Amino acid sequence: MAKVVTSRKACTVNPLKMSQPIGGALAFMGVAGCMPLLHGSQGCTSFGLVLFVRHFREAIPLQTTAMSEVATVIGGLENVEQAIVNIAGRAKPKIIGICSTGVTETKGDDVEGFIGLIRAKHPELDGLQLVCVSTPDFKDAFQDGWAKTVAQLVRQLVEPAAADAPRRAGYVNVLPGCHLSPGDIDELREIIEAFGLTPSFLPDLSGSLDGHIPNDFTPTTLGGIALDDIADMGAADITIAIGEQMRAAAAALQDKAGVPYVVFDRLTGLAPNDELVALLSRLSGRPVPSRYRRQRSQLVDAMLDGHFHFGGKKIAIGAEPDLLWATASWLTELGCEISVAVTTTASPLLERVPAEEVLIGDLEDLENRAVDCDLIITHAHGRQAAERLGVPLFRMGLPTFDRLGAGHQLSVGYRGSRDLIFDIGNIFIANAHEPEPDTWRPSGETTDDASTAIAAH
Repeated sequence: MAKVVTSRKACTVNPLKMSQPIGGALAFMGVAGCMPLLHGSQGCTSFGLVLFVRHFREAIPLQTTAMSEVATVIGGLENVEQAIVNIAGRAKPKIIGICSTGVTETKGDDVEGFIGLIRAKHPELDGLQLVCVSTPDFKDAFQDGWAKTVAQLVRQLVEPAAADAPRRAGYVNVLPGCHLSPGDIDELREIIEAFGLTPSFLPDLSGSLDGHIPNDFTPTTLGGIALDDIADMGAADITIAIGEQMRAAAAALQDKAGVPYVVFDRLTGLAPNDELVALLSRLSGRPVPSRYRRQRSQLVDAMLDGHFHFGGKKIAIGAEPDLLWATASWLTELGCEISVAVTTTASPLLERVPAEEVLIGDLEDLENRAVDCDLIITHAHGRQAAERLGVPLFRMGLPTFDRLGAGHQLSVGYRGSRDLIFDIGNIFIANAHEPEPDTWRPSGETTDDASTAIAAH
């Protein structure tokens, strides 16, 4: 059991974590026809906008209530009203997702109350969904903002099924955590559909931020789960939550609509994917498709091939709790030692991380502890630390702005687990330190003697 420690430094140096409203905004981007709106200053939104554009390399829909110093003091009702009315008139979204920020939470703006006043004043907004989430950026982190937003979407938009209404046979809700990429969601959809089941993902970034080129310009999200599909989630057979962060949203869906749920704390590695395909086989009544049997065999073979290079390696990981847990557990199964584990926020999983200590801290903490490690795993902001230490870096998580294809990085399923072995194993191979030639000679021989012996052989 890991000891969980919180850094007590006076300031954060080279931050690892990102804020709650950014996590909430990204979750809203997985809903079709949505315009995320940050209730705060322009700088809060600009930071998030730049971060997402650099990571996904796509046009990002994100608006702000543009709170000034004066508006912050007297209250933000007018700013919220103007933002909603302007967005509704110009972008014509189906839903506006409002995330609070530190400045408006400190002031104590009652955004839910604001929405009631705005609706009474503007009946033309009756067909527009307005979902508000409290995400102050002076507490918690990116993962928390995502989780709170998904839970709020469930509470507000899912329609409870009638007591005597039958379940929609073969329909499965999937609540993916923020540590899953659009590519991961595509992979999971393919796996679930291979069993003849119909999945509904909330949020669904694979439809909005998977890098496709739309036929026409839209000022809102390019795709994602439709509002009607969210409403119908209450009639599904089961909910599959991926990541401990999604437990609260799955429980909210069960409380509202009676849909049972199961939580997978990770889908990286052999055992958790065996559990997933076994569950899907039971739900569908079908045998596991042959291609996934073959992919499982390929993963086992990759584990056999790779364990020579992974065994005994010391790893430093800096990531959100669910990503830290998934990565650390999988690497430990391959024979690695998690020497350094740094994360951003509290989670029930942290005590289970296979390390002596888990520190809630920053990238400076990671750097100070990773001196003797063989690999650093974190997002792109860890590149300077890796360069200073001379330790190779494997970029994982958001943001990854100095490499292409971050939105398609695959880490789930048999195939994603297999490819991770190859990607990280190749880093170990490329950075292996071969002994110098003069260390090859047998004991007691000079260099000339060794050369003669080699030549004779």
